[in-house]
Amino acid sequence: MVKPRPVLRAVGELANAANGVQPLARKGYVTIPVFFLGWPTSELAPLFLTASVLDTARRYWRGHFAGRRGAVALALNAITWGVLVFLQRRNVRSEPVFEAGLRETLGADYESVTAKSPTPRRRSGVFRTGWSRRRYTEKAVRYGPHRANTADIWRRADLPRDGKAPVVLQVPGGAWAIGMRRPQAYPLLSHLAERGWVCVSIGYRVSPRHTWPAHIVDVKRALAWIQEHIAEYGGDPDFVTITGGSAGGHLTALAALTPNDPQFQPGFADADTSVKAAVPVYGRYDWVGKEGTGRPEFIAFLQRFVVRKSFARNRQLYVDASPIARLRPDAPPFFVLHGQDDSIIPVPEGREFVDALRKVSTSPVAYVEVPHAQHAFDFFGSPRGHYTGQAIERFLSWVYATRTSSSTAADTTVVDASRADTAQQP
Repeated sequence: MVKPRPVLRAVGELANAANGVQPLARKGYVTIPVFFLGWPTSELAPLFLTASVLDTARRYWRGHFAGRRGAVALALNAITWGVLVFLQRRNVRSEPVFEAGLRETLGADYESVTAKSPTPRRRSGVFRTGWSRRRYTEKAVRYGPHRANTADIWRRADLPRDGKAPVVLQVPGGAWAIGMRRPQAYPLLSHLAERGWVCVSIGYRVSPRHTWPAHIVDVKRALAWIQEHIAEYGGDPDFVTITGGSAGGHLTALAALTPNDPQFQPGFADADTSVKAAVPVYGRYDWVGKEGTGRPEFIAFLQRFVVRKSFARNRQLYVDASPIARLRPDAPPFFVLHGQDDSIIPVPEGREFVDALRKVSTSPVAYVEVPHAQHAFDFFGSPRGHYTGQAIERFLSWVYATRTSSSTAADTTVVDASRADTAQQP
């Protein structure tokens, strides 16, 4: 029979809760287990709290807390519960940060130019968000020749087939080695679909079986497929945007900054792969720089698993894959989000990319640094996950509204000029 060891178990639970408050390590490969343990705790504190209370009650009635050690364990459990309550309250209170980032860049009255979003028909929580794919996914499609080239089409069932709804391409993360589209970004996808967007959530070829640039080629291929087929699902091929987190954030930024680049479009160089806006979330933007926390380990990972070519002998390949090296004045509007406590991709990488892009791009570059957020903070149906989805929808809706109004104004000018010319004819 296994000995209960209540104190040891209580210490472990407290350490995990503390790791959710702030990562216990930020350097070296130990950051990986630190992330995987602290990430769900920081976003799903109520579930951990409920599970801990019920388990403690079960073990209490079994006599696991007898004696002085049992009393110490109970005291430690009580502290853990307090920490979990603190985590949830901190998470809930982060909403104003998202709005502040948008207002700083787009203006205090930016929502006045967008159509008012309808009230959600359903309130979403963690479990409801997890089931959202069943509500909104119409079908899985194949967008390219490879086995991994599959995508889910998210749309409301009542969306008109000829509605020309705005479109977003969702690119999953996973260190260029996982690339699973399910269940990533469900809070965002369900929020956009509910508001009348058509969303395309893709999978793509991953490493080490497939080497770079297969990943970005597949993203470009998905954009080409959208141009050709999205109208069949009620989407507007003339308004396509892109988003993704982590490795998907890198691919999002790179795709937005390399429109129609034949280097990444083998066999479909004539396809239009431009986007109207990009929203990279906690992404990697620099494959070259070696300075900073975790950079040497990251370059080593790329050489061994993703690119599988020497950095020293193939440096240009790494440069070409770096969004921060592909900045351009005509870049589309960007909205960059990054967690302040990200232990996988430290937040300075997001800050540096935003600063560099703002110096070059003539389009708006909004930025939100989410306080106390770990990597992948938008994964679950947590408060921060929903705040992220809402903020991205507001940004993309602003881009859509301003572009639509600009196009209408331009068309009106052309019509007025034509009428003036006609009036002047004898």
